[in-house]
Amino acid sequence: MDDGQRRARAGDELTGEQRRVERRIAVALTITALCGIALFVVYFLGGQTQVEGALFAIALASLGWAVVLWAEKLLDAREVSEDRHELTSGPSGRQALEAALLEEAGPVLRSPRRSFLVKLLAGAGGALGLALFLPVLSLGPSPGRSLFETGWRKGKKVVDEEGKPVAFDELPDDGYMTVFPEGEVGRSDSQALLIKVPRGSLQLPADRLAAVPGGTHVAYSKICTHAGCPVGLYRTATRSLLCPCHQSQFDVLNGCKPYFGPAAEPLPQLPLSVDREGNLIADGDFYAPVGPSFWNRGKS
Repeated sequence: MDDGQRRARAGDELTGEQRRVERRIAVALTITALCGIALFVVYFLGGQTQVEGALFAIALASLGWAVVLWAEKLLDAREVSEDRHELTSGPSGRQALEAALLEEAGPVLRSPRRSFLVKLLAGAGGALGLALFLPVLSLGPSPGRSLFETGWRKGKKVVDEEGKPVAFDELPDDGYMTVFPEGEVGRSDSQALLIKVPRGSLQLPADRLAAVPGGTHVAYSKICTHAGCPVGLYRTATRSLLCPCHQSQFDVLNGCKPYFGPAAEPLPQLPLSVDREGNLIADGDFYAPVGPSFWNRGKS
């Protein structure tokens, strides 16, 4: 038996103290794994911030304790110094490094108990690593197209807050009302303000003006483009809409563009037409996403 084999065999023979340390490490890693799993269970059962924080703290403390014990008690750490030499190493140098690594790590890799600890460490790290996904899961489901679409569709009847269809000749001059798509009364992102303005007063592009029945009935989203407050104050004298939250004002005759206050985007227009029964219907969804701006919203 050569010297290397004798050293490896001696390394495999653990002392009683090392065995006790291994058991402590195993317990600590088991606690880390269980706390990581429990953290996920608590989160999916509805979550409780204090409990989640305590579990995460215990898991980290146990993992840290296990690593410290492993480094101090089981690894043969010693200081070695040598003269400075060339940065490159030849075949003999590489062989010496391999032999040194095998001598240091060989007992750990060969021992069934140490191999079990390595696997337990990987399992504990994996269980704790799952906690890194919790912030992503807490963001909630992807909004998908929900920020770009409302309940309005081509052909949907325009109804009032009681669900009754709105006739073309129902509003008086400069009259206004809150309207919804049929079957969607109360839906917040679909509320619109229908306003009857004098014929010929609207300053809209030809395609937008074509979606104003009679050139008088125009509808805009009721959700302010600044902070999402309801814009429900219509001022007949200036034919403008006022948001009571932050005082943004919108020019109804000019596409509801903001001319005062913090709002930067106009209120999206709802295209309208009239059905055979003389009732107002939608000619599609709003021309632009409703509500405050978001990162991938284009210009209205």
